[in-house]
Amino acid sequence: MAEQDITPGTPEFDKMVFKLAGPITAANQTAFKFKDEPLTEIQPGVYVLPVLLQPEFNLFLVGAQLVGEDWVLGFSQATIENDNEVTDLTEPETTGQGLNQLGFRDPQVANELLQYFERLLTAGLGEWKLIK
Repeated sequence: MAEQDITPGTPEFDKMVFKLAGPITAANQTAFKFKDEPLTEIQPGVYVLPVLLQPEFNLFLVGAQLVGEDWVLGFSQATIENDNEVTDLTEPETTGQGLNQLGFRDPQVANELLQYFERLLTAGLGEWKLIK
């Protein structure tokens, strides 16, 4: 995963980010599909994908330049109006924070996302990094 083994579900994992090897673009955004759903560009340079939509909790995967010049995949929660209109996203959280939250709410989806990140890692599209 990173230089040291940090386990999902631990406080240390909150400090992990999945840093992309390069920017998400129209040409490569299909490589980032989760459950056959592509990332959608909602504004220039910001891509999102819902990973969990429940009445009391939702979580969106967010791909953007979130750490300096680095492109990372993180997570945000959304304000949803009229049952399907996303009107606002919270400030993105680290990849680890989002996965840890998801692990408490829906462990199956959290495991599917860990497999998703493993696929991206194997494909050379990104790597896990510990932020200080």
